[in-house]
Amino acid sequence: MTAYEVAVRAEAMLGEGPTWDPRERRLIWIDILGGRLHTYDPATGRRTTRTVHQHIGAAKPRAGGGLVLNLRDGVALLDPDGTLRPLHHDPVPGRRANDAAVAPDGSLWAGTMRYDEAPGGGTLSRVTPDGTVELVLGDVTVSNGTGWSPDGRLMYYVDSPTRRIDVFDHADGRVSRRRTLVEIEEGAGFPDGLTVDADGCVWVALWDGGAIRRYTPAGALDRTLRLPVPRPTACAFGGPDLTDLYVTTARTGLTTPPPLSGSLLVLPTTGTGLPQPAFAG
Repeated sequence: MTAYEVAVRAEAMLGEGPTWDPRERRLIWIDILGGRLHTYDPATGRRTTRTVHQHIGAAKPRAGGGLVLNLRDGVALLDPDGTLRPLHHDPVPGRRANDAAVAPDGSLWAGTMRYDEAPGGGTLSRVTPDGTVELVLGDVTVSNGTGWSPDGRLMYYVDSPTRRIDVFDHADGRVSRRRTLVEIEEGAGFPDGLTVDADGCVWVALWDGGAIRRYTPAGALDRTLRLPVPRPTACAFGGPDLTDLYVTTARTGLTTPPPLSGSLLVLPTTGTGLPQPAFAG
């Protein structure tokens, strides 16, 4: 078992979206099905929780302060004073938000999926600060991990049921030339959330695989970190030097969840992450 610590002991149904907020020096994470937005300050141990009153797929820092939220009914802005304002209102019956990421240009790439996980029922869209939405990928089932190479020229993406991490060429907010970087073997779990480190390697959480894997830019398996939970959902580097790997976990669908399922875990000094851009709006 990999050396880990419990950052926040919790019983999140579907913990997701760990994101380091450098301005506030805190880790942001969410419980999708609980409709809760959490923060954790590792220096002081201070925690906050806000109920959003709808399912929330992701929360990312904004350049001007506050957060941008990928919600069931669309994308919204959470101002520093706590005001929640819609940026793009787009409720679709039977569909909810899932993972999201901020691109190098400050746009939000927001994923969706159907509650019943119907094939092709999800999307990946690019949302700009003025609320303009452009469909990047349709015919997605469970839109999940999204990240960019250190130079921004590659985008990595997971549609979980495919068992693949795909890679695209990326330029000026457009992607092209989709191909497979990695295919996860049967029995090892499903790829979920991912992050890219300073070496350009891709770290991915394996749902039902109880592990985090690191793959090189060439797609070679470089490291496997075993965890005490079967359903890690996503990972992100945090801390002042971006060397601590935070991992969110889930309890949903488990008949007898292990004690730490739903908690926020941290693997200290595991690697070196990339500073993440803030949403430009």
